[in-house]
Amino acid sequence: MKTYLIVAMSLFTLLLSAQENGSIVGKLTDKELNNDPLPFANVLIKGTSKGTTSDFDGLFEINDVEPGTYTLVFSFLGYETLEVPNVVVEAGKVTEINTGLGASSVGLEEVVVTTSARKDSEVALLLQQKNALVMQEAISAEALTLKGIDDAAAAVAQISGISKQQGSSNVYVRGLGDRYQNTTMNGLSLPSNDVNKKNINLDLFGSSIIENVSVSKAYSPTFYGDFAAGNVNVDSKEYTGDGYLEVAVGGGINTNAAGEDFYKSEGTSDFGFYNRYDNDPFAVVLSHGVDPEAAWEPINLSGAIEGGYSFNFNNEKSRLSFFGAASFSNGFEILEGPARDFTNVLKVDFPNVREYAYKTTTTALGNISYRINDEHKVKFSSLFVNSAADRVGYYGVNGQGTNRDAILNTDEGFYVMNVQFNQDMIFVNQLTGQHLFDEKLSFDWGVGFNKVFSDEPDRKRITLENYQYALDNDASTNPVFYTNIPFDNQRFFQSIEDDELNSFMNLGYKASEKVKFNFGYNGRRKERRFNSIRYGYDIVDRANTPITDVNDFNSIFHYTNINIPEGEGLWNTIVLNPISNEIGNTNRPGLPENTYKGNLDIHALYATAEIGLTDKFSIVPGVRVESYSQKVEYDVININPLDPGFREVYENIFLPSLNAKYALTENSNLRASFSKTASFPEFKEVAPFVYESVTQRVGGNPDLLGGLNGDGATYSDVFNYDLKYEWFLERGEIISVAAFAKTIKDPVNRVVAADATGTQRYFRTGDQADIYGVELELRKNLLLDADENAVVSLGVNAAYTHTEQDLKDIPAGSENTFGTVFDRDSDELEGASPFIINADLNYSPVFGSYKPKATVAFSYFSDRIFSLGAGSLGNIVERAVPTLNFVWQNSFGEHFEANLSAKNILNPDVSLVREGTGIGDVIIRQYNLGVNVGLTLKYKF
Repeated sequence: MKTYLIVAMSLFTLLLSAQENGSIVGKLTDKELNNDPLPFANVLIKGTSKGTTSDFDGLFEINDVEPGTYTLVFSFLGYETLEVPNVVVEAGKVTEINTGLGASSVGLEEVVVTTSARKDSEVALLLQQKNALVMQEAISAEALTLKGIDDAAAAVAQISGISKQQGSSNVYVRGLGDRYQNTTMNGLSLPSNDVNKKNINLDLFGSSIIENVSVSKAYSPTFYGDFAAGNVNVDSKEYTGDGYLEVAVGGGINTNAAGEDFYKSEGTSDFGFYNRYDNDPFAVVLSHGVDPEAAWEPINLSGAIEGGYSFNFNNEKSRLSFFGAASFSNGFEILEGPARDFTNVLKVDFPNVREYAYKTTTTALGNISYRINDEHKVKFSSLFVNSAADRVGYYGVNGQGTNRDAILNTDEGFYVMNVQFNQDMIFVNQLTGQHLFDEKLSFDWGVGFNKVFSDEPDRKRITLENYQYALDNDASTNPVFYTNIPFDNQRFFQSIEDDELNSFMNLGYKASEKVKFNFGYNGRRKERRFNSIRYGYDIVDRANTPITDVNDFNSIFHYTNINIPEGEGLWNTIVLNPISNEIGNTNRPGLPENTYKGNLDIHALYATAEIGLTDKFSIVPGVRVESYSQKVEYDVININPLDPGFREVYENIFLPSLNAKYALTENSNLRASFSKTASFPEFKEVAPFVYESVTQRVGGNPDLLGGLNGDGATYSDVFNYDLKYEWFLERGEIISVAAFAKTIKDPVNRVVAADATGTQRYFRTGDQADIYGVELELRKNLLLDADENAVVSLGVNAAYTHTEQDLKDIPAGSENTFGTVFDRDSDELEGASPFIINADLNYSPVFGSYKPKATVAFSYFSDRIFSLGAGSLGNIVERAVPTLNFVWQNSFGEHFEANLSAKNILNPDVSLVREGTGIGDVIIRQYNLGVNVGLTLKYKF
């Protein structure tokens, strides 16, 4: 019923009316003093009483201007008055005017007037950040272009306290990992393209489809209560001008992969799609082999097309606008280095692994925006993303791999071939509206539906002993299959499907010039359906099944070699969950061996008040009341048969907040914030299914939802404290310093469970985690041209975060499904990085029609805990990684661009290390990604 009510109320708003105004911003300079900023000058719209004065840096903004054509009047005592006619203000846009005043008035040809969307102007966003009552930070499309930033992940790394690792989808806000943040688009929740993570990979949002990217690290009740580190919002691009079409093509290489023979999974397309989903997995096992196949020449390719058009009618009061963008890109990487299974002891050791990783991304975005008249606007946005990763891994290629449980030889020759393909398709559809009934009453709304298909079809894993014999050039000695259990040689199929409906409504009432109220609702309903099945190869007589060619397993696992009738073949297939016990589990199709279904329902009402106590001091008190329910039903192997097979919780949560702003001067603010929020467990953290990679096993823990008896914590209370000073300098410049602190009750960490398998699971490892830190941000123009545009600019931000949590033993038994123990009382928080540094240097000269932009960007994060160590073992730590990128954009006139990039120039090792093993630190996994060099050509029609 709640769902129907949400949809009905959202659709009803289509019948309501609205009004959207524009604004005028700009910078005023003093022609008598070398074009220094001219503060305290008067800026007035002629014939009206509407106007403002320039601030200390010469910046000004006139808000809430009705669409139309105006004359702007600039005046200052002792200077001549300047009138600028034909200033066009459009709904939802910002008109920017940069000029100067002197004893003799400036000529109109020296007045620079530009019009752009409010949300993609750097000046407008900084003014918005300066005047906002709640802390916010954003980077605009204008800044993305200026700095050569090509995706949203690189964009947020320009904001203080945020780190992004090259080659990884993880973005860390204030040093905290994926589970502590949220990602939205146009204010509506986004699904993850990787169901093992909470947030979508921001690399998927190219700069061509971004209006701006904002990060909110201080809480406001308009956000979901599941908020600890921050909320990242991507505003998708709209287009309101004349028609255009832009086409881009690119190519490049990865230094590790260039010139190498490359391999990928059989049965997958080069464009990241798999076409056998309609076939039963058992049929796939019998009809398709296990060997990988040769891939394209390892040259990275990309292509993109975008365009937009607007129709004005009804005396230009109505406008229908279209924007669309589509792109495809791929990437080849070869990862080499050691991999080890060290959980309680060193179980498996591969001194050398060679993995071929082929990735593709296909993205399409469409926006239709309809301004019915000056009083109505609705927008429909649709996003499609297909991201795929094809990995062919050879573990132990030098013949030196070992396994303490090996049957023939524990000292050498252990080998695994792992061939897998992962495809994630997401569909996001959103309908939003903005309304202003009069000067006092406004109403915004949105409704969205997300669909996710996440599949790992037909993973092939073949395990050998005595692989060193494949390298000795002796035909009389050969490897054999490792057959400790039938599933040491297997085919694995996994499928996940998510559906989510989400919506928001906000009613704003401006009681006076000093007081505004907001009342609203937002909610989401999400369901996940998961299943997996394995078919193991049971080798009938492995001693007499030598492997004469390790590159030709298909000749052995061909269907003609199946052991039917019994005694006439080389292998049987084994499935754990047979369709019928009467026909057995040998050489027959089976049912999924692991399934779970998860449901998440959140519904919330909130209220805030924006109160200007004085001209300088404002506060925003707020409260949110959120109902949270989560249920997970599961049927998985390797769990206590007495387990009830489900967990279910329902909570009503009260979340107060207070934001305060004090304007110290015209161009500096002091801000403070307090809030109580929450952290909810993810489905992957709760469902007890165990995913087994070659050297690691990770599973969920249903006890996160209250324990076996239902009397434990079901979510984490989070208390947030923020204090920030910000100083706005010249156009596009800022210095800010912030301090923050957080307390997380009943925190969740990934820990090795106390069992023989060494599986990593999620536990509430203590009563409390404390976090505090400081952030520094500087954006400064080092050199300006005659038009006050930045030629050389610098951006630096850094953060230090200290975390400490108490630890407690969790005994398995009547109260807990799984257990773990610690030999220490406290530790840092899993996923938190103490130091983060980001810096960029941009050079943007102009030589006639040639306008190059060169940007060097550096980022660094320090060591952070990947998984807490249990017992006497130390933590698994992700070692520090520095990243250096270079982008050189070359614009020739208005139509053509040629852009060169070099990513991951330092090419550092990416390492996971197990500390405190008793034999020193042990590398769990290590490789480098190689340097990616590329050239992209763009043409705009």
